[in-house]
Amino acid sequence: MSTYAVIETGGKQYKVEKGTSLLVDRLDAQQGDKVALRAVMFRDKEIVAEPKELEKVKVEATVANHLRGPKIKVFKYKPKKGYRRRAGHRSELTRLEVTELKMGARKAAAPKEEKPAAKEPAAKKAPEKAAAKPKAKAAAKKPAAKKAPAKKAAASKPAPKKDADDGS
Repeated sequence: MSTYAVIETGGKQYKVEKGTSLLVDRLDAQQGDKVALRAVMFRDKEIVAEPKELEKVKVEATVANHLRGPKIKVFKYKPKKGYRRRAGHRSELTRLEVTELKMGARKAAAPKEEKPAAKEPAAKKAPEKAAAKPKAKAAAKKPAAKKAPAKKAAASKPAPKKDADDGS
């Protein structure tokens, strides 16, 4: 039973093991830099796919080199119309070599301490927002009252047509 992980980078998923070399879309890192990759699934003795458990998974790779993919030729053509378009494309790629793949333990106590501090300012902001809302509603009612007569006048024009249809 081998240890492997499924990682996500550049909107694509790759299955990696320790020592794996893979080509991914260009990363903003220098050659030789270590890059932490986000695991989507991890398998060691058991399969881990839960987001909270995946936070503990460490997948690290080094940037081997940057390169360009093969040239892809694109040719658009419509017969009998004189429409021809020719273009080419080369993907910017990065070669990664996976150096570390393991399940570790992280401290979960630090985020819990920050959450109560974040709740207190939110409670203070709520009354301020509530006080600001009635003023906004009062300001909104005045222009709405001016617009109401215009709507009634527009509604009175189609009304005779409906009455004429009902009489037929």
